[in-house]
Amino acid sequence: MSRVCSVTGSKPSVGSKVSHSNIKTKRRYLPNMIKKKVYNPATGKTETVKVSARGLKTLQKRMKA
Repeated sequence: MSRVCSVTGSKPSVGSKVSHSNIKTKRRYLPNMIKKKVYNPATGKTETVKVSARGLKTLQKRMKA
């Protein structure tokens, strides 16, 4: 499964892991992904979506407005 948020589109980014002796090696920063069931008013059904924690906050904010 891909680690891409369906709301924000955030995906894994690449950076450096820095050791105590300052040796840098490549590493991946993964988004905080959550599987969540969300009601879709267009179809009238609940759908399972993969959302990041920030995307979940955005969904909740849009549902209130």
